[in-house]
Amino acid sequence: MQRRKFLAASLATSAMALAREAAAQSSDKSGSVKQGREFYQIRQYKLFNGAQTKLTASYIGDALIPALGRLGMGPVGAFSLEYGPETPAYYVLIPGPSVEKLVEADLHLAEDAEFQKAAEPFWSAPASSPSFQRVESSLMVAFEGWPKLTLPAASATKGKRIFQMRTYESPSYRDHVNKVAMFHAGEFGIFKAAGFESVFYGDVLIGSRTPCLTYMLCMESLEVLNAKWAAFRDNPDWKKLSSDPKYAFEPTVSNITNLVLSPLAASQI
Repeated sequence: MQRRKFLAASLATSAMALAREAAAQSSDKSGSVKQGREFYQIRQYKLFNGAQTKLTASYIGDALIPALGRLGMGPVGAFSLEYGPETPAYYVLIPGPSVEKLVEADLHLAEDAEFQKAAEPFWSAPASSPSFQRVESSLMVAFEGWPKLTLPAASATKGKRIFQMRTYESPSYRDHVNKVAMFHAGEFGIFKAAGFESVFYGDVLIGSRTPCLTYMLCMESLEVLNAKWAAFRDNPDWKKLSSDPKYAFEPTVSNITNLVLSPLAASQI
């Protein structure tokens, strides 16, 4: 009991500090947080091959996602990294209505007896056999033009699907703002015309590589990925948009991280 109280107090202090910082970054000039847009936390669980992958998958599916549901948060995405740096790794995408709700989630989990029981093997793994290498998190606010997470059609039936999560880093804040504006000027529709299902678009508030944005696309399989990107690049609307001097005056993206993810059995996305 004393351990839980200490953990809850420590988490509360960290959560409130993060909430204040993120709220300040997502506010408009008047100081008020814009309404109607979701916030997202993405957690990356860096793992070793072997027992860690099974233990962490069980934790995510049996403890974390049900507990987040009891907090009114979801749908929660849980994914295994298929292609990209630092495999093996799992990613968890948590949507929330506010910064506070997301950054205080661990505080409430520490007080959830049902979660504590289900999470015990993961939380209390010994140093000689840890349950993960590291966990890294980023916090985002949804784009104004795509304010809510959209479930792909196959998510409801647990159908075959694969996801691509892309992060665009920009060389300056001006270029970052221009790249976000470019999405709102037509990229959403071009992705749809190419056959992609857009899941979310997020402006990163807290992360390791700001200024940057992250978005996620869904498609039927890895086999159709290149064909859909070819359709995107060949779309005359894209050619017109990408050559517009308003966006093409200099490279607004300095680095792209491209991940291909498959859903874990417990994923709600």
